Amino acid sequence: MRKQGDIDKLDRQILSLLMRDAKMPYTDIAKRLFVSGGTVHVRMRKLEQLGVVKNANLMVDYSKLGYDVTAFIGVFLDKSSMYHDVIEKLKNIPEIVGAHYTTGNYAIFARLICKDTNHLRYVLSEKIQSIQGIQRTETFISLEESIDRPINILEEEEELEGVLEE
Repeated sequence: MRKQGDIDKLDRQILSLLMRDAKMPYTDIAKRLFVSGGTVHVRMRKLEQLGVVKNANLMVDYSKLGYDVTAFIGVFLDKSSMYHDVIEKLKNIPEIVGAHYTTGNYAIFARLICKDTNHLRYVLSEKIQSIQGIQRTETFISLEESIDRPINILEEEEELEGVLEE
C-alpha cells in the first residue's frame, strides 16, 4: 500500500504532465521541470513499483472506427453475493469497456461501446441479460461526452507557471 510520503512534488508534476500527454518524452518532461531525463525515468519506475502508475493507454476516437454508440447500463443483481460471478462473465464481453461495483440502485454500473443501436440491443439481450444472476438492466445512451480529463493532482503551490501549458 502506497503511503502519501512516498510521492513528492516532483512525482506529482511528472504525473501531471504525462496524464495530459502520455506520449511526452521523458527528456521533454525533464527540460520543463529542470531535472535530468534519468531522474524522470527513475521516478516513473518508482511510481510503477508503488502501483501509482498501472499502465499507459491509447485514447481512440471509436466513432472514426465505426463505433458510434456509447451507453451506460445499470445492472440489478438477484443477490449481491452474485457480484463476483456476474463480473467475471461481464469481463468476457468485449463491448464492455468499464464496470464499477456501486452503491445506490445498481450493483454494477458499466460502460459499453457499440457500432450502432442494433449492436447495442444485441449485446444487451444476447450477452448481458442472459447472464445468470442479472435480474434486469437499465440503459442510458450517451449523446455526447462533454468532459474527459485527468484529475489535477498538483497542489496550488506546486503548480509551476508555464510547466503545464504548451
